[in-house]
Amino acid sequence: MTETILRRPDVEKRCGLSRSTIYQLMTEDAFPRPVRLGKRAVGWRESDIASWLDGLSSSDAA
Repeated sequence: MTETILRRPDVEKRCGLSRSTIYQLMTEDAFPRPVRLGKRAVGWRESDIASWLDGLSSSDAA
């Protein structure tokens, strides 16, 4: 199975967060860390983003 990698614009659309908010949450260990794709490129595993979003919806239900 191949893992889909999402680039930042796709992550922003799926999560509804801005670039600065994503990076702020990462510094607070409240958002998944990206994987390095190259010297100046990163991406997020689609499964990590889906899990993060699932965690939000389950904490809203509590």
